[in-house]
Amino acid sequence: MVPDPIADVIRELLVRQVAEWAPVALQRGRRATLVYAYTGADTGSVESVLRVFTGLPDALRGRRLAAVVLAASPGDLGLGVDQSGLPAEVSVYAVPGGLDRLAVVLKAAGAAGAPVLAVLDASHGPAPSPATLAALAAGRPAELLLVLGADARAGSEHRATVPEAGFDLVTEVELVGGPEHEPRLVVFATSSGKRLEAFKDGIWTVGHGIGVRYDDPYDPGPPVAVTPDPSVDPLGSRLLTRLTTSGPGTVGELRLFTMTRSIYRAEDANRALLGLLAAGLVSRAPSSGRLGGDVLVEAVVPVPDQPSVDG
Repeated sequence: MVPDPIADVIRELLVRQVAEWAPVALQRGRRATLVYAYTGADTGSVESVLRVFTGLPDALRGRRLAAVVLAASPGDLGLGVDQSGLPAEVSVYAVPGGLDRLAVVLKAAGAAGAPVLAVLDASHGPAPSPATLAALAAGRPAELLLVLGADARAGSEHRATVPEAGFDLVTEVELVGGPEHEPRLVVFATSSGKRLEAFKDGIWTVGHGIGVRYDDPYDPGPPVAVTPDPSVDPLGSRLLTRLTTSGPGTVGELRLFTMTRSIYRAEDANRALLGLLAAGLVSRAPSSGRLGGDVLVEAVVPVPDQPSVDG
């Protein structure tokens, strides 16, 4: 089998997200729920994710974490990890069924009113329905990591259904590998700006050196290479268009725009704005000092050439 770098990036991203989410979620209360549902064959992600909990004894102490694994095909539920080695605070529930069973499974797992992280791999099947997304968003708080197939970008139904389900902050990035692998669209939804920023930091960390490129669903330009210090020229053009068409915005607003409407990170917004300021394409108020979140940025409108008057 040809190695799939896209699957590798998704697995590493998922492990990072769970490792960062679990301690924060369990600190909020005494229980939390992780849901991992997939419509095709698992590529080792379930085992990798469950192993994360063996390294979190302090976060789990005195808490309860339910890990629900839902597979469309019962034959895909063979969990290779030795569950006897998991902390006693972690309960694993393997359930056969499609994404449409998630609402029932969440209720049975006692997920209501507690933090929920849902990982839905729908890259080989239908996207989750609005009812399924609404059931997930009932978590307090809820996060969603959704993987869709190559045709999802053209349809873009998720851009309406995910926010309508109750997720305040949504971003997406398309992962592109070699010609033998179908691209996949990763959608992340949350209500926390810090968690959104952590996700963006994560994709630029785990994707480096694996052999994938990132395509921006909001930008018609070509996919970009994943490096620790990516070029922000495409982002600069996007921010300038945003300022020209929608008017001035604070640095904080432009950072949020960057995180939700591009593949870039909040820190990349600052780099792009500094480039626009140096080029004289935008102005700022106040005109000096740190480029903090409350600094107002405005596009510089060029003054039309005036006809010369002989006299």
